[in-house]
Amino acid sequence: MAAAAAAAVGGQQPSQPELPAPGLALDKAATAAHLKAALSRPDNRAGAEELQALLERVLSAERPLAAAAGGEDAAAAGGGGGPGAAEEEALEWCKCLLAGGGGYDEFCAAVRAYDPAALCGLVWTANFVAYRCRTCGISPCMSLCAECFHQGDHTGHDFNMFRSQAGGACDCGDSNVMRESGFCKRHQIKSSSNIPCVPKDLLMMSEFVLPRFIFCLIQYLREGYNEPAADGPSEKDLNKVLQLLEPQISFLEDLTKMGGAMRSVLTQVLTNQQNYKDLTSGLGENACVKKSHEKYLIALKSSGLTYPEDKLVYGVQEPSAGTSSLAVQGFIGATGTLGQVDSSDEDDQDGSQGLGKRKRVKLSSGTKDQSIMDVLKHKSFLEELLFWTIKYEFPQKMVTFLLNMLPDQEYKVAFTKTFVQHYAFIMKTLKKSHESDTMSNRIVHISVQLFSNEELARQVTEECQLLDIMVTVLLYMMESCLIKSELQDEENSLHVVVNCGEALLKNNTYWPLVSDFINILSHQSVAKRFLEDHGLLVTWMNFVSFFQGMNLNKRELNEHVEFESQTYYAAFAAELEACAQPMWGLLSHCKVRETQEYTRNVVRYCLEALQDWFDAINFVDEPAPNQVTFHLPLHRYYAMFLSKAVKCQELDLDSVLPDQEMLMKLMIHPLQIQASLAEIHSNMWVRNGLQIKGQAMTYVQSHFCNSMIDPDIYLLQVCASRLDPDYFISSVFERFKVVDLLTMASQHQNTVLDAEHERSMLEGALTFLVILLSLRLHLGMSDDEILRAEMVAQLCMNDRTHSSLLDLIPENPNPKSGIIPGSYSFESVLSAVADFKAPVFEPGGSMQQGMYTPKAEVWDQEFDPVMVILRTVYRRDVQSAMDRYTAFLKQSGKFPGNPWPPYKKRTSLHPSYKGLMRLLHCKTLHIVLFTLLYKILMDHQNLSEHVLCMVLYLIELGLENSAEEESDEEASVGGPERCHDSWFPGSNLVSNMRHFINYVRVRVPETAPEVKRDSPASTSSDNLGSLQSSRRPKVLQRENSGTAQVFSLVAERRKKFQEIINRSSSEANQVVRPKTSSKWSAPGSAPQLTTAILEIKESILSLLIKLHHKLSGKQNSYYPPWLDDIEILIQPEIPKYSHGDGITAVERILLKAASQSRMNKRIIEEICRKVTPPVPPKKVTAAEKKTLDKEERRQKARERQQKLLAEFASRQKSFMETAMDVDSPENDIPMEITTAEPQVSEAVYDCVICGQSGPSSEDRPTGLVVLLQASSVLGQCRDNVEPKKLPISEEEQIYPWDTCAAVHDVRLSLLQRYFKDSSCLLAVSIGWEGGVYVQTCGHTLHIDCHKSYMESLRNDQVLQGFSVDKGEFTCPLCRQFANSVLPCYPGSNVENNPWQRPSNKSIQDLIKEVEELQGRPGAFPVSISSETNLSKEMESVMKDIKNTTQKKYRDYSKTPGSPDNDFLFMYSVARLGNRRFVKTKCIDLIYIPLMKEHMLVSARFLSTSMKSLSLLPC
Repeated sequence: MAAAAAAAVGGQQPSQPELPAPGLALDKAATAAHLKAALSRPDNRAGAEELQALLERVLSAERPLAAAAGGEDAAAAGGGGGPGAAEEEALEWCKCLLAGGGGYDEFCAAVRAYDPAALCGLVWTANFVAYRCRTCGISPCMSLCAECFHQGDHTGHDFNMFRSQAGGACDCGDSNVMRESGFCKRHQIKSSSNIPCVPKDLLMMSEFVLPRFIFCLIQYLREGYNEPAADGPSEKDLNKVLQLLEPQISFLEDLTKMGGAMRSVLTQVLTNQQNYKDLTSGLGENACVKKSHEKYLIALKSSGLTYPEDKLVYGVQEPSAGTSSLAVQGFIGATGTLGQVDSSDEDDQDGSQGLGKRKRVKLSSGTKDQSIMDVLKHKSFLEELLFWTIKYEFPQKMVTFLLNMLPDQEYKVAFTKTFVQHYAFIMKTLKKSHESDTMSNRIVHISVQLFSNEELARQVTEECQLLDIMVTVLLYMMESCLIKSELQDEENSLHVVVNCGEALLKNNTYWPLVSDFINILSHQSVAKRFLEDHGLLVTWMNFVSFFQGMNLNKRELNEHVEFESQTYYAAFAAELEACAQPMWGLLSHCKVRETQEYTRNVVRYCLEALQDWFDAINFVDEPAPNQVTFHLPLHRYYAMFLSKAVKCQELDLDSVLPDQEMLMKLMIHPLQIQASLAEIHSNMWVRNGLQIKGQAMTYVQSHFCNSMIDPDIYLLQVCASRLDPDYFISSVFERFKVVDLLTMASQHQNTVLDAEHERSMLEGALTFLVILLSLRLHLGMSDDEILRAEMVAQLCMNDRTHSSLLDLIPENPNPKSGIIPGSYSFESVLSAVADFKAPVFEPGGSMQQGMYTPKAEVWDQEFDPVMVILRTVYRRDVQSAMDRYTAFLKQSGKFPGNPWPPYKKRTSLHPSYKGLMRLLHCKTLHIVLFTLLYKILMDHQNLSEHVLCMVLYLIELGLENSAEEESDEEASVGGPERCHDSWFPGSNLVSNMRHFINYVRVRVPETAPEVKRDSPASTSSDNLGSLQSSRRPKVLQRENSGTAQVFSLVAERRKKFQEIINRSSSEANQVVRPKTSSKWSAPGSAPQLTTAILEIKESILSLLIKLHHKLSGKQNSYYPPWLDDIEILIQPEIPKYSHGDGITAVERILLKAASQSRMNKRIIEEICRKVTPPVPPKKVTAAEKKTLDKEERRQKARERQQKLLAEFASRQKSFMETAMDVDSPENDIPMEITTAEPQVSEAVYDCVICGQSGPSSEDRPTGLVVLLQASSVLGQCRDNVEPKKLPISEEEQIYPWDTCAAVHDVRLSLLQRYFKDSSCLLAVSIGWEGGVYVQTCGHTLHIDCHKSYMESLRNDQVLQGFSVDKGEFTCPLCRQFANSVLPCYPGSNVENNPWQRPSNKSIQDLIKEVEELQGRPGAFPVSISSETNLSKEMESVMKDIKNTTQKKYRDYSKTPGSPDNDFLFMYSVARLGNRRFVKTKCIDLIYIPLMKEHMLVSARFLSTSMKSLSLLPC
């Protein structure tokens, strides 16, 4: 019947078709019955011609043309009722014809009765609520409608309910997508015997009518699409055409809902090539058909597609074995040849500076596979229908119709092939679309239904080269937004990267295509085909290289950026979706030994791509300064496939590793990222804005860490395990810019780092080393162990809800790989490590969510600060974890003090990575640890407790991973002797810990106290010697022994690099090319350094013992525990998890060192028996804090520093004098060190604003922060000591007759009655009721810093609680309220210490001294004739004091404004204060320097006599 229909429909049209009789035309039912009867006859030619004529009139091609044009002729063409009435009339005719004269509803019911489909296929759009069952699903994209889910048995399954974002379709009944056990009752597998046969005449009319109807729909689409020359058709025009077509598309959609029988008919119609050719060729005499065909060809051409001649059979040829049909060779050279520059020079989509001005780069067009990108020919209605669906940007109605047909398996295969055929055209249309988000969702709505079926994906991969098409389309999609890379060598770089400011990346336009690629890679058969195809791998690696080094950040050194680019959002999303997720999909299929070859292929081509990248950016050995990119997908591909090869495929790691030169290159950029993270957290990138911090946080965030920081750390671990450990350690400290800090001298000059950043960068370097050596995520941990560690880390930071914990646990982006949060493993681990706190109601009525909190045994045994540091996004989370850990220890009574991060013994390493532990046993690291311990013991600056914690952690880690048996007589290593050989004899930490270093050459600034001005030439660093060993036979073989030479991390690293390069080059018989970059040196002039020799005479063991004394605050505090119990060394009970502070850590390290070596044990005992030199205590007890004055403690610290510096200078002098007379290396005799006399220093003040310390001077005085307040409290003092009673009646009142204020007023009135006013004022003191009370927080600051501080407060727009205009402010350090600054008098700290206690002079002596000073006004040390900054500030503070008192006391004389008023006021301060001291022996004293010509009070009077002055009364 279908063949007859095809012949009838496709036959030659009569020149003048015979129309039905008018009666038949009016009576639709009768006409349909008549035609059905005619077609049922054996000879149905006449009936077919009659039906064809009717359809020609009803479904006329003239009407859609007029309707789409929207002109006035539309109504006339459609009849009197307008176009809407005409459409309804045509649909009514079609329904009657399909029903064959019967009722249409009855016809629909009859067809549904013969539905053989076992699939649901319900299609939904966005925001539809659906279900997904991971237990039943085979594909991760499986979904169920609510009806099928509830009718199926999913008890105990892992399912979730979700709101669809892009739309979908129900997979119930599809055994390729989900397991049969999850099918609902309606869609369980039906046997073919239960399905009744469809009657022959039921769908006969449908086979005749539907081809013409679909052809009419295509004509609508052709005529309605008008493509202007410049831009695409407006949305308004497209929507108008689609609105006109909505009834027809809805009619087709209703047909698909009739079931499998009708869908089978539609499939035959849509895929019949002969029907399509006859109706659409335009060869007949119908002008309308010809015109529509011409418009179709124009639409093809305007879309950049070629319509091949009919003689050419369209198809893609099969590739040769082992290669892809892609033009791979062109892409291989893409990184080496930029090609042409796009002349359009489009502006940056993001508006960021610089990036928008860079021109796009296009690859050579000759590399395109024309059959994939540009050729398209349609052979069926289905193919052209999909073409117009794409052209109209996937209208929802059309998408729903196409998806409703998918339950028909024949249609599904045909539609999938058609979809693949149009894949390149989809990409082109998507790029041009203004509604890319909507279009992307609808593309995925279709593709996810097609590519989730593994059998179908495999079929189209083999027959249609799906993988080739997808990779090619993705490659050329990204080609449109390529720009020249500025990484490393900006001028000569040949590498191209994607521009993250383009709309293509900002709007994630590539998402649907990448999603399809990820989907098909989830199928094992397809992924294996990809991994076997060398050409595809090469092409894919070149695609990944487009993202290598994108979104480059350049550190701003001068001014803050005006505009903060937000392109990093697009960059991180692009790497995760376009690079990382396909990588995880491929990795999920490389889990067994049989897949070793796949991993070798990926590693091979990844290394080739990396080498091409290094060559393209002209990289040698040094990264460009002040640059960082967080995007290294090629490095991460290589790292993750290495991890999978060792963990799952049992591959030998060395078999897939490159040579040493390549490893050195591979480590540089991931290491640069780690150093840049520390720089960003140190605020060195603050001028780049907040976006740089956003990048650093995103890099470690839970959704990205598995694909970014974890592979980077693992790759660095691999490199460290194979490279020379001294080279690696040197590289780390050089990248973190703290090389200059690692000196034993008290002073240094850092040419690349500001002093304020040194401490945080040193902490960052040490923390990185701890993470590198402790992390085991890819070095031996199982999936369950990783999940447990991740969960413990997140719970230790804060209590979490179940949903937040799900979100924070990292998971592989591909759901088929790794443990899925929410799975059985997740829930079992959660119940093992956490307790659930049930929701509780708050007082306000709201309810808190239920939270998970760590179990007590987790805090006690599993809390891992290293994992917390790795996974924390905000630094405050690390402190939060430590606070919670401290609270647990105190509550449980395990440790009462402030604990350090606990030491946790690590799981054993995989044998392939044992070389990583060599880092802990290299001389370079031992030198660094020794230097830092020494600096910490000597209280050098920039060394925090965190630094000490990390140093001890590394030492303990080294002891845990030392050689099982130590050789006491370690053979010397052959080869050239290096600088670090003069420090330590071997590389084993256990033996190096006991090695004593006597003297050290250092390079210091010329101003350093260690410098010996007349040092002989032999102390120059050019004469490198070696360090004397503890064994005499070795000493005799060395020259100039006993002095550790100047150790340059940078020089040693470069020397090692050059050796390896030359060796590998000579082995390859190649010309040695220059391997030293010229960009490594920091900009700026080199500091003037000189050589000095320091006496050390310490070992790591001795430093640890002295550190124990320092931390405990007690001398000889360490007592070896094995002296009381020797069994502790034989079987040391050292737990795998240890709580405690620094003292506990030192004791634990010493015990481990002694248990591993008898010599260490003996040396520790010898050190403890010696008299330990006094070490300044780090902390004092609470009782001592109360007795020791703050300034006394500060002064003692200064005295210790002066004494230490003098001792160093004396030791240097003594050593240099004796070193010239040393004839034999055996004369290594300790010298007598003379101690210089302590020097008397000036009073030194610390400015709390600028942080500088120094004495107060006349040019730059220092002041004390004070608060001045008016007070009348002393006016209530009485001479009568008898206490007054509280009045209880009106008669009993307290009259101030005998108070000081009343007596003063009576006395002054009496004097003024008999004497002149000026004379009276000299004889009395005012201010008993007008005094000034002075308070201070004790902090000092420079006067000029205070002025700048006040100016900043004036400019601050924030509402303040004080008046800046009145001089009010808060102390910059403690925020105490103040309103003045008292200048500190310059002078020696001994002679005139402003904080010392009252002198022992008698009152009579003080009075006499005051009288003498009054007679000598010139004794004031500051010249009145020359005003200095100090004198100006004295005047200013006197005004402040005067203005503070009550107004009536400012002008007390009868002549307002007279200098006598000031004279009276200041003399009253001194006279009344001294009088109060005589009477009450006050000891709360403050020094106030005063001067001005009209304030004739000498400084000596104020600084000596008023040391005992309380400024309560003025």
